[in-house]
Amino acid sequence: MKVFPRQKRIFCSKQAKNSNKVRHLSFLDKLIFALNLMFALLLLFSCAVPYISVESFPPISFLSLAVPLLVIANLLFLVYWLFKRKKQLLLSFFILFLGYLFLGSFYSFKMSEAPILENEISIMSYNVRGFNNNNWIDDPTIGDKIIGFVKENDPDILCFQEFSRIRHRQLSHYSYAYQTPYSNNRSVQVIYSKYPIIQNGSLDFPNSGNNAIFSDIVVGNDTLRVYNVHLQSLRVRPGSFKREEPQKLFKRRGNTFVKQQQQAEIFEQHRGATSYKKIVCADLNNTQFSNVYRTVKGDMQDSFREKGTGYGRTYNFKYFPVRIDF
Repeated sequence: MKVFPRQKRIFCSKQAKNSNKVRHLSFLDKLIFALNLMFALLLLFSCAVPYISVESFPPISFLSLAVPLLVIANLLFLVYWLFKRKKQLLLSFFILFLGYLFLGSFYSFKMSEAPILENEISIMSYNVRGFNNNNWIDDPTIGDKIIGFVKENDPDILCFQEFSRIRHRQLSHYSYAYQTPYSNNRSVQVIYSKYPIIQNGSLDFPNSGNNAIFSDIVVGNDTLRVYNVHLQSLRVRPGSFKREEPQKLFKRRGNTFVKQQQQAEIFEQHRGATSYKKIVCADLNNTQFSNVYRTVKGDMQDSFREKGTGYGRTYNFKYFPVRIDF
């Protein structure tokens, strides 16, 4: 009977000791943990973004653009608590684990690319931004360099977004081609092919300067439907955040995300109406962590996730590379 009080005192003593460890975080560590909690919650909310329609709550789509930054922030918090040997590291560890399960990785660790075999076809997708017609880059030779790069790689099927029709003559070695129809006042997409094209079409997105086209291409005994998709442009440049008021910027980009979602659903419905095998080349102007991406991808394979290496960036904001082309 006399043993029980002693056991109780020992248990209470250990409990108090552990409790003191939690309470005795320094003021700085408490502040850091509060920031850690905020970034962890933002990454947790990001896990739900692909499953929430943009039209129901547009602002949540901004989180999809910030996922790489949120992952890096949580990794830094994890390293900090690991270095200090504090159990607070479990917060970021758990959130990063959930993020990987629901969002996948934005970095591929494959170290080499498989060679293209003789019985396989090669395909290239490239947003050329009008071959720099608007002098986005201070180099008048950019357009010719792009053409040279394409000819060097010599893909069997070539998809350009934001094409410039005056460059068509430089690609005359392709026997078959289809462009956004001349009657449409839209950004121009084009599909070039070394294989016969038997049917073409254009998906004219309503109230938009963007569109998608498709070509049915005969390869051997198969017919492939190749889509070239260009969704609503974000029209964000590195300087936009300085020039535009935050409230207006978020409202306009929110409207852009809604249009992208509507266009993605139009595309999804059109794609579902054909039984052909399909290849989709797309400038989504959105990331792989968005509902727009999830809608367009459907049950298809993402070529970067299957075979890509590194970060896979396709557009560079200042200090913030993102993958918005697929």
